[in-house]
Parts: sequence; structure tokens; C-alpha cells
Amino acid sequence: MGSLGSVGYLVVSTLGGMFVLAVLLRFMLQVARADFYNPFTQAIVKVTDPGVRLFRRFIPGFRGFDFASLVLALLAQCIATALLIVFSGFSIPSVGLVISWSSVGLLSFILNIYFWAMIISIVSSFIAPFSTHPGLILVRQLTEPIMEPFRRLLPSMGGLDLSPIFVFLALQIIRAVFIDPVGINPRVVLGI
Repeated sequence: MGSLGSVGYLVVSTLGGMFVLAVLLRFMLQVARADFYNPFTQAIVKVTDPGVRLFRRFIPGFRGFDFASLVLALLAQCIATALLIVFSGFSIPSVGLVISWSSVGLLSFILNIYFWAMIISIVSSFIAPFSTHPGLILVRQLTEPIMEPFRRLLPSMGGLDLSPIFVFLALQIIRAVFIDPVGINPRVVLGI
């Protein structure tokens, strides 16, 4: 990879990763029914709205799931994957392979978002448990739907919440079953 390939790789991985992150966060926050008036949510919507509106014309939502956002994220991931492969000095594989790698990359991206949101939520619960910072409120709203089922299953431990341990375990099991066996080169797919 020459210097032009390195610069192209850096630009695509950074800007593509930020855009895919924004679109996936938009989808995940809609699923979690997070506060739409949160300033962070407003920024995510503002960045992703032109692309999502374009896809909403022919891809409807269903029961709170905005499939237009997912299709936009998949398309952005496919374009970024193809460009990263080219900038890495490889020839582009078949379209089906790029789409399947991109799908696995999106799943990995979602798992990474939940992993880091859980870490932020746990640390903030010790440092600032009653914080009203909009970012922390949004992180709690994002992680609550995945922690709630484990909280219902686990007995009360006198104020100690063990549900994050089981969420981390579930995230690692999903990664081990669906992502690790694919064996994608993490250099050519965002989110791996």
C-alpha cells in the first residue's frame, strides 16, 4: 500500500466509520425509544436525515424498526468495505461477499456500540449515579432495553446489579457464534 492508499484508507475508515456509527446509533436509539429531544439524538438525526429520508421513500418502517436506517448503514458499510479493500491493495471480491462481510461488520459494530455503552453506563453509575448529562441519559436509555430482561431473571441482590455481567456474556456469545467463524480481515471491514 502506497502513501496514497494509506491516506485513502485513513479517510475512508475514519469518515465511513463515523457515518456508519451515526446511522446505527439512529437505528438503535429508535428501537430503544430514546428521548428524541436529547441534543445528541438531534445531532445524530441531523447528520443522518438526508440519507434516511431518501431510503424511506421505498423502504417502510415496521413496528418501531426503521429499516431505511439499516439499509443506509449496510450500503455505507458496503461502499466503505469495497474502498478499504482497494486501498489495502487487494482486488474487490464478488458483490455477494462484500455484502456478507458488510452485514457481519454491521453486527460487530452494533455489538461494539453496546459493549462500550455498557462500560460507560457502569462507570458512570459509580462516578455520577444521578447525573443529568444528556450523553449519560442517552447511554442509559440505549442500554436499558438489553439489561432489563436479565434484571427480571436475576433475583434482587440488595442493590447490586449483576445484569451487566450477563449482557457482556451474551455479547461475547453472539460474537463467538456469528462473527468469529467468518474470519474477516479486520483491516477491510469497519467495526470488526
